[in-house]
Amino acid sequence: MSDSPIDFASLPEVDRNGRASQQRRPRFDGDVSAMPDRACWALQHLLTRRYISSESDTDVYSWVKEYRSDLAVRLSELDLQLRIVDDIGIAFIEQARYESAKGIKLLRREPLGTYDSILALHLAQMMRAGGDQSFLITRDEIHGLFSGVLNDTDRDTVTFTARIDAAIARLAGLDILRKTRDDEDSYTVSPVISAIMTASVITELQQQFEALLNGSGDDAVRD
Repeated sequence: MSDSPIDFASLPEVDRNGRASQQRRPRFDGDVSAMPDRACWALQHLLTRRYISSESDTDVYSWVKEYRSDLAVRLSELDLQLRIVDDIGIAFIEQARYESAKGIKLLRREPLGTYDSILALHLAQMMRAGGDQSFLITRDEIHGLFSGVLNDTDRDTVTFTARIDAAIARLAGLDILRKTRDDEDSYTVSPVISAIMTASVITELQQQFEALLNGSGDDAVRD
């Protein structure tokens, strides 16, 4: 057995997450990233998508969780905050809310239209009432959610129906509504709606819906 002293400086470093440091190969000419490739890919997905789901994006979601500390730092530098909802297995980012004379809002996503938002409101309320469990809803049942709307803008039945169908298509495009295999007019509602629809958002949308019920705020109901 050798009595020579151990050179501790030559041993591989271990980061706070228990991963041994490895030599990283640049992905492209000029790549100077300090994060592993998977962390970089996770960051790219977070910045370009509304949310990451553990169900449909298993690998990316696992990378978000593995590198959550590093990702939170990078996002914070951009005035963005990482949100991970373990109970339903989703991750997404939000614009940090604070007053800044120099800051720029980077999270500029196309907002939901009025009918998109009102439909999301109803689905969130139904989801919470059911204990945040996925549930089925038909196209006819969705149209029934708007049965009490009586405003001047949407007295035309054809236009009114088209607005609701467009809202269904929009939420399906966001993967909040998912068509069932057995019936194209039936949808599974994803629990992600509970995370996206915060209490403050629900309160604001409830006021908009009440305006629709009262037939007021014509400008607000135009998509």
